Amino acid sequence: MSDHFFVVTGGPGAGKTSLITELARRGFHTISESGRAIIREEMAIGGIALPWADRTAYAERMLQQDLHAYSAAQALPSPVIFDRGIPDIMGYLTLCGLPVPPYVTAAAEKTRYNRSVFLAPFWDAIFEQDAERKQTRAEAEATCTILHETYTALGYEITELPFKDVVDRADFVAAHLLR
Repeated sequence: MSDHFFVVTGGPGAGKTSLITELARRGFHTISESGRAIIREEMAIGGIALPWADRTAYAERMLQQDLHAYSAAQALPSPVIFDRGIPDIMGYLTLCGLPVPPYVTAAAEKTRYNRSVFLAPFWDAIFEQDAERKQTRAEAEATCTILHETYTALGYEITELPFKDVVDRADFVAAHLLR
């Protein structure tokens, strides 16, 4: 377990990436979400590993990229903040009604983060769709619920982020990390 690895998770459009960006600006080591990078890469090459095309291939790419990022982050000093963790892949597959392969579960159980996980709850006031985020509000809310359940089932403790601006959210996370 990497006790100095912290995850920020939640549904799409809940302010995770903005928070990660602000924490990076403050000097924290951060790891970007793999999903958006994969979508951009696949769209650029006409690939199908996309959440609206081949969801299983998309999940496979996320797992590969997340395992690599986790391994590479071992060399970084504490703390390291991840925009989503490997358990998010389990949640994604569950949300899509797809089976979670045993090796994905094994990766989530073996590749551990700090027990305290930050959850960005669905926040209708800031939710937006774009070319890479095509989920509806209902899907965003369902994603948040499934991720809460997934992380809890894996033994993580959920700390919900407050419904505040990005600076206040970053202050909230920083205060927890620097305890």
